[in-house]
Amino acid sequence: MKRFSCLLVLFIVVASSAQDFSAYEKHYYNAPELNLPYRLLRPPNFDSTKKYPLVIFLHGAYEKGFDNETQLNIGGRFFLRDSIRNKYPAYVLFPQCPQGDLWAYFEVTTDSSSGKIRINFPFRNKPTEVSFALKKLIDSLIQADKIDPSRIYIGGLSQGGMGVLDFVARYPQTFAAAFSICAAGNVSTCKRFAGKVSLWLFHGRDDDVVPVYFSQNYYKKLSKEGADVKYSEYPGVKHASWINAFSEPMLLNWIFSKQKKEAP
Repeated sequence: MKRFSCLLVLFIVVASSAQDFSAYEKHYYNAPELNLPYRLLRPPNFDSTKKYPLVIFLHGAYEKGFDNETQLNIGGRFFLRDSIRNKYPAYVLFPQCPQGDLWAYFEVTTDSSSGKIRINFPFRNKPTEVSFALKKLIDSLIQADKIDPSRIYIGGLSQGGMGVLDFVARYPQTFAAAFSICAAGNVSTCKRFAGKVSLWLFHGRDDDVVPVYFSQNYYKKLSKEGADVKYSEYPGVKHASWINAFSEPMLLNWIFSKQKKEAP
């Protein structure tokens, strides 16, 4: 890992440790596959006569574990702002992926002749264990809480963004909109969710961890499919494009404007 990335991660961890995340309820979802840690932020001024949107956020590789804390390092502060909570009241879910698992399958190989690193994304019939458990958790929250099934959204960064692209391809009937930050995936799966799930892609042009062409290819393919897709690319920005994405003034307005015509 490059020195810059290490320093960035250290800064995020130190800065987040001072943040009070107690408003995010701490839970564990005990599924047969695994015991899934998650934090849940409920809408402010909860009204039992209303149904609320659900936003799921998938963290990156450095937030994996079982402490049920670290997954809030990036994004937790953003959704906790009073200005956001009051304008866009919603349930916000931050699950945590175990160290030995992935939100979505991917394989890293090195070409023996050129030495180039290649990343492949096999789209297998079954999701990873943590994603399978997460889907069960989402379904249980829809049944148990005042969640509007026509307004379910998912976002994530890096490996979490890979999970976003995998989730919308597997369950296009579940999500109204998604946002993927500095991520990658199997572009051939676009046909599974094009026209069903709105997607906003974000990427730094100089990303030295996940090459920018992954998001570029997704955008090109989805545009050809006539999908509701947006793409924001940031010149001079490396892997930490989530800073830019969370600074987009229209991000939440765009997300919460999307709604399924028919609830799943």
